[in-house]
Parts: sequence; C-alpha cells; structure tokens
Amino acid sequence: MKLTTNREELVSKLSTVSRAVSTRGAIQALSGVLLSAAEGRLTLTATDNDLGLQTTVDAEVASEGTVLLPGRLLAEVTRSLADPKVEIETREAEHDVEIRSGSSSFHLRVLAAEDFPKLPSAAEETGLTIPAKALEASIDLVARAASRDDMRPVLTGVLVSAAGKEMTMVATDSYRLAVKRTELENELGGEIEANIPARALRELSRILAAEGVDQARIWLLTNQAVFEAGSITLTTRLIDGQFPNFRQLLPESYEHDVRLPRPEFLDVARRVSQLAQRNAPLRLSFRPGELTVAAETPDVGDATETMPAAFEGEPLEIGFNPEFLKEGIESVSGDEVLLRLISPLRPGLLEPVEGEDFRYLVMPIRLNV
Repeated sequence: MKLTTNREELVSKLSTVSRAVSTRGAIQALSGVLLSAAEGRLTLTATDNDLGLQTTVDAEVASEGTVLLPGRLLAEVTRSLADPKVEIETREAEHDVEIRSGSSSFHLRVLAAEDFPKLPSAAEETGLTIPAKALEASIDLVARAASRDDMRPVLTGVLVSAAGKEMTMVATDSYRLAVKRTELENELGGEIEANIPARALRELSRILAAEGVDQARIWLLTNQAVFEAGSITLTTRLIDGQFPNFRQLLPESYEHDVRLPRPEFLDVARRVSQLAQRNAPLRLSFRPGELTVAAETPDVGDATETMPAAFEGEPLEIGFNPEFLKEGIESVSGDEVLLRLISPLRPGLLEPVEGEDFRYLVMPIRLNV
C-alpha cells in the first residue's frame, strides 16, 4: 500500500473512527484502525465488537492494500504532523508502515489484520431514511436517561420505534424515564423497533452534528443496526431482552400541575444543588403561590431559595435526585416547564407547556422529616 492524502482531513476522520477503538487489551486487533486503500480513497475502520465506525478520505493511491495500525498512536502521530500532505507506505520486509510528512518520518508496527472483525454490511433495499435533525434532537433528549450499569443491559439502550410518519424514543434507568415522540414530514416506508445501545446513539448524534447532513439511513439486520450519515457508517449490536412497558410507568392523572419559568427554575436548582452532596436530595416545598428549593448535607452546609410558583392547594414537599431533576429541566424546551405531581412518594413528570411531545418522569427520594 502506498498513498498520499491531506493531513487535516485524515486527522479529522481518524478522530471520529478512533472513538470505536477498544481500550481493553483482550483482543489486540480491536485496538487498531484498519486502513484500506483503493480507487482514490482511503477507508478507515475501527470497532470494539459492539460499536463500529467506518469512513473514507480522498487519497492519491499509488498502490492498493490493507493494513491494521494501532489506533490511538496513529491518531496522535498524524495530529502532530506539520506538513499539509501525508504519505503512507507499507514496508513488507520490516512489518511496519512508514508515515512521512515534510521532514518527519515515523515507522509504526502493524497489527494482525486477519484478526480484525468484518463489519456488517447494509442491504440497500431494506434501509429507511430518517431526517437527521429529528434523529439528533430525539437522541439528545432521551439517551441521557439510559442506564450506564452493565448489570442491567436492557436498560443501557434506547427503544426506537418508528412507522408511518411517527418516531418514538424511550430510555430509562429505573429512576427516571424519558419519552420523545416526533411527527415526521414524510412516510418512512417501513417500520423500526429495536433497543439500540445509548452509547451508539450518542455517537450517532455527534456524527450527525459534525457531518451537517439532512438525512440518515438505517438498516436493521440480525442483532445489528447500521446507520449511514454523510461519509460515515456506524454499526452497533442490538440489545436483547424485553424493554420495560413504558406506558405502564406513566401515571394516568396528577393532583397538581405547576407551571414554572424554566430558566429561573433551572438556575435555582443549579445553585441550591451545590449543597446537595453525598446523595442528598433536592427538596421542593410547594405552598400557594411559591416554591422553596432546599438542600442540606451534614458537615457541609445547606441552601434554600424561594421563587414564585402557580401552585394551589395543600402544601406539598417532595425530594428528587439533583442531577436527574436538573437534566429533566434542561431537556424541556420553551420558556415554561410543566411539573406534574401526585404525592411525595409518587413520581413527578416534567414536560413542555406547549410544543414538542416530550415527557420526563423522575422518581422521588423519600425525605426525612
């Protein structure tokens, strides 16, 4: 293999695919980036067996070939180069690859390319097209509610359902639940229902933002999903197991609907939660016309702040995990947020007063009187 390519583009594309490079040492090949040169393009591929990323870079290919190089080191080396052009050439006898740029020269030992897994390929006729903005917006709102605990793998994913002109994403870590329903402009021409790892969707959202594309394509294969966004292809394993019935988790009615100015509510929650340390709850005390937000951590200190609130009825006091509450308020769009409550021991719901169809359910924390 011998080629010349643009350093800036190579650095950009390597930084993307390197996010799929494995940091575990079990299989050395998974720590590498596969370089394949052919027909005026250099294809870069990385996978940790759960997430796979592939993209291409324009190149002047003098001789075709494939080589596997240490991913992190390759990215660091190319990032450090000063000349706008990079030459990459395999040296068969030395079992390495020479990287030249300006007066710089590096030799990187190759990894065993035969141990590198082949990424699943998409079947063009079964792919569905989804607007990139709708996909990115839904992921950003919902994926944060997915669990990061591998002991319950089914909760580490986002349930993605789409058919006709409707797409719904759901995620829960059993302490909170986020549901986003989106009306699409055009018919999908097919159906999707899969539990997709939240990590893969967060990566897809990052790619959609970076690529600036209008649409993304998705293929559901056996135990795999393939996404195509611009010049980047993302593959991910699907999560097995029964996703919770989220509709059963959402209460049918609430005792109190409190409209709050979202920016002020968020600022108050952020300020007061500084004193909610060591798993201390954020305490919300409602009285007619006002809300008092309080937090206390023994041996550290306490904080309180009162703000106007359109609350009526008997006083109500409820506690929430500070981070979960703040993320819920952040996720709601608009100038106002609707906080729906039942009792101190029942979950609270955050949703927009108007506009998009988004619901964020958060479990309360039992307060010590």
